[in-house]
Amino acid sequence: MKTQRILAGSLVVSLALLCLSVHAQITRPYRNGTVWDVAFIRIKPGMETAYLTYLTTDWKREQEALKSNGFSLSYKVLQTESHNPNDFNILLMTEFKDLTTLEANQKKMDALGQQVIGSDQKQQQGYREREAIREVLADRLAREIVLEPRP
Repeated sequence: MKTQRILAGSLVVSLALLCLSVHAQITRPYRNGTVWDVAFIRIKPGMETAYLTYLTTDWKREQEALKSNGFSLSYKVLQTESHNPNDFNILLMTEFKDLTTLEANQKKMDALGQQVIGSDQKQQQGYREREAIREVLADRLAREIVLEPRP
């Protein structure tokens, strides 16, 4: 009886080790890439030039500061056609190394925003002014999936 228990216990341990070994050998054909903050914006009718002027000045200045200080990797502005009157027509995208880096640098990025754009009050005033020319429909964090295994 004692021998059967020892054999059964050995069998369970062996199977568990085999399962762990097989699991450890699985390689995924993809890997996690960078993280993007994506804002979905609808420019109000007739306000395209006004909003694009803002993007080429204050927004770009802030993005360049984030990039030059090592907080972000890149940024993009994509324009698209709207499929209905309430649809977005601009995507504002900022690329970060990963979520950990993004979260760890949040306070530093806020302080940089105050240096580049101004105080919280000035930034809030800017948000209120831009409400007349655009609407923020959503803001999402998205992780890029690289379709190749980790080197």
